[in-house]
Amino acid sequence: MENRNVISEKRKVTDSRSYRTSKMQKDLIIERLKQKGCRITKQRLTLLDIILEHECSSCKEIYYKASRVDESIGAATVYRMVNVLEEIGAISRKNMYKIAYSETCSMENACTVILDDETTYHLSAKNWNLVVRAGLSACGYLNDQKISSISVKPCECEQAGCY
Repeated sequence: MENRNVISEKRKVTDSRSYRTSKMQKDLIIERLKQKGCRITKQRLTLLDIILEHECSSCKEIYYKASRVDESIGAATVYRMVNVLEEIGAISRKNMYKIAYSETCSMENACTVILDDETTYHLSAKNWNLVVRAGLSACGYLNDQKISSISVKPCECEQAGCY
């Protein structure tokens, strides 16, 4: 029982430091948004919290998390906010969509796949590589080669239901 309390106390200290860092980042970003002439809306604050608190790998992932908090946030709002944050230098999407994991990488949670029914799969780097290799092989794109990297671009079409 005592050991469990020590662990939770350590977590509180770490969370407190993390919170202060996020709070400072958030305040600085809000100031830059104001300087750019942006209104600080509830939706923008929600998106900013999600971006700072979670390691989202795409706008779509940010959108899914945001829509759970506030159903009125649309995908276009997320894309616009991410673009503004990139313009003011708060974030960089340069490598946001670049995926490069070898089949021997032991990283856990290297890839998160969210399906339209909100089923979520967290794949290790090895499993991600296996899934991509199996898909490429099944479609006839891969023979004896190894994957060196994958670059994914966000969907830019304007079809309803396509994010």
